Amino acid sequence: MFNCVTKEIEWGGRKLRLETGKVARQADGCVVATLDETCVMAAVTFEQTPRPDIDFFPLTVHYQERYYSSGKIPGGFFKREARPTEKETLTARLIDRPIRPLFAEGFRNEVNVICTVLSHDLEHDPDIVAMIAASAALTVSGVPFLGPIGVARVGYSNGEYSLNPSVPDMQDLRTNPEQRLDLVVAGTKQAVMMVESEAYELTESEMLGAVQFGHQQMQPVIDLIIDLAETVAKEPFEFEAPDNSGVAEEVRKNGEGAMQEAFSISDKQERQQAVAKARQEIKATVGESEAERSGLSAAIKKLESEILRNNIMQSGNRIDGRSLDQVRNIGCEVGFLPRTHGSALFTRGETQAMVVTTLGTGEDEQIVDALHGNFRSNFLLHYNFPPYSVGETGRMGPPGRREIGHGKLAWRALQAVLPNQAEFPYTIRVVSEITESNGSSSMATVCGSSLSLMDAGVPLRAPVAGVAMGLILENDGQFAVLTDILGDEDHLGDMDFKVAGTESGITSLQMDIKVAGITPEIMEKALAQAREGRLHILGEMSKSLSEAGEFSAHAPRIRSITIAVDKIREVIGSGGKVIREIVETSGAKVDVSDDGTIKIASSDDSSIEKAYRMIMDIAAEPEVGAIYTGKVVKLMDFGAFVNFFGKRDGLVHVSQIKNTRVQHPSDVLKEGQEVKVKLVGFDDRGKVRLSMKSVDQETGKETANA
Repeated sequence: MFNCVTKEIEWGGRKLRLETGKVARQADGCVVATLDETCVMAAVTFEQTPRPDIDFFPLTVHYQERYYSSGKIPGGFFKREARPTEKETLTARLIDRPIRPLFAEGFRNEVNVICTVLSHDLEHDPDIVAMIAASAALTVSGVPFLGPIGVARVGYSNGEYSLNPSVPDMQDLRTNPEQRLDLVVAGTKQAVMMVESEAYELTESEMLGAVQFGHQQMQPVIDLIIDLAETVAKEPFEFEAPDNSGVAEEVRKNGEGAMQEAFSISDKQERQQAVAKARQEIKATVGESEAERSGLSAAIKKLESEILRNNIMQSGNRIDGRSLDQVRNIGCEVGFLPRTHGSALFTRGETQAMVVTTLGTGEDEQIVDALHGNFRSNFLLHYNFPPYSVGETGRMGPPGRREIGHGKLAWRALQAVLPNQAEFPYTIRVVSEITESNGSSSMATVCGSSLSLMDAGVPLRAPVAGVAMGLILENDGQFAVLTDILGDEDHLGDMDFKVAGTESGITSLQMDIKVAGITPEIMEKALAQAREGRLHILGEMSKSLSEAGEFSAHAPRIRSITIAVDKIREVIGSGGKVIREIVETSGAKVDVSDDGTIKIASSDDSSIEKAYRMIMDIAAEPEVGAIYTGKVVKLMDFGAFVNFFGKRDGLVHVSQIKNTRVQHPSDVLKEGQEVKVKLVGFDDRGKVRLSMKSVDQETGKETANA
């Protein structure tokens, strides 16, 4: 019934198995990859005919986490998986980025890759397994894919690299000080195609070593996929790239001059208008038949690419006249908005990010429902890219894959320098509004976020800056690395290499390659050049703000206290009655943790103090020898009962009221009178014994004859 083929190896001390021929047999290629007990199925299908009238490759990648894979039922009202989570979106991008450049040039058939997590052992992150499964499924499907690719996750602790560290080790680098790196690297047999990482201020050499370690460790995976393909791969799909050399020659002959002139304009808006006009002139010179128009858009784009690349390689000058390693002019402004907790406007050339920081309490933490269990996040970073930022009209909607990816990249860059929660018990939300864009808005977000956080009074360990690097790589091996790339240099170049970090080291690295990989030599030069650019940007940022500023008057203050665990029930009260009364009376927010930690938050210091006193009246224990202010609540023949500590009463014996003899307490005291008492101790039955004569009733200080 099944023609099942299985291949397996030992990889990093774990068993990696690839299986095909048993499930999803109507897909063009389906492989189930299993690492220990984490299992992901990747199914590949592609259309037999190309999509007409498009000049891009229609590849779609989906990654789906099924909660049954870890024995969970989804949270929420509907109890089923719905819209993609942030993790699913980021992993889909992670799979897409290294495979997209490896399809045959000119291939325009729609390709669909769907990866589904079937089993999760809570030890191995399914993203790595999904990338392996997708690579294998593409390789055996017959689609013109120039792979396979391999992938590895790399950790770095105690000066050593580790292969595929476990989910608990990598869940939050901020809570695991020994683990300084979470890096995913993908590549072919010969070269690296993609890098994604978050790090704790690694040096350039340490980061390069991690990439090389990962590339070396993925080689057995590539060999395993090749072994599987040699057994079961379908016949290659018959595809021949259309010959558009005639159209390309016509485009060059009629449009090179106008396009060259357009690319000599440094202003983005003027250049775009000139390029659009040149395109229209070129299209007017080409015939109207479908055969003549075939490949026209691709030919125009190729002409644009050749002009930009030749100008850089021959003269060393870029579109806007900068040298290869020059950063655009930078402007920084903090305190940009009056009522926000922290704000900054960061402008670099024609790219601008308006970044706002908001500080909240534990109530504002994000609860994440993940396969490996629920967890809370107290640092949120959101990135918005409205169409006006590039001078266009467009539809506004929920954040797309690009916005989620760019926001996560900036989050990774900044997480390494945040204070721990014990030092700074706030939930932090940063929002980056991209108001102008011409290259590397994600790195502008990093710089603006760093300034905005410091403006809000967040004590960062060090400021963070980011810069995007580009690459022009020629067939003869010559190359040029570009610092702080423009949008056109990104679109028409061969690499988008983003590096963020502090003066001490790298906190995030993301690399996407549009060619068949780059060498260690190129990467080493890009990292070194990026460091120079990063230090320059940090210097410009420091002119505006170099450390945490004054805490915003509009931000909540948080006071943390710890009470005995057995007192938590009393503070909360039956059905939450007591805690609600504290909140309503004081006006402060109160968060109670299971370990007895209580956080009291308000922008009004008096509200915090009121809530603190109410809590301590319930939870604290009176101290022997301490002096308290209380009220007389009852007079008896033998003494007075005084309410002195929350709801606690104690007895002031008639002999302890004054240093002189008192016949009856009513001779000296009356109910409701405020008095100062010293806690003398407890009798054999645990009753509280108080003394008034030991305290000066005017000053509240202990008397000399106490």
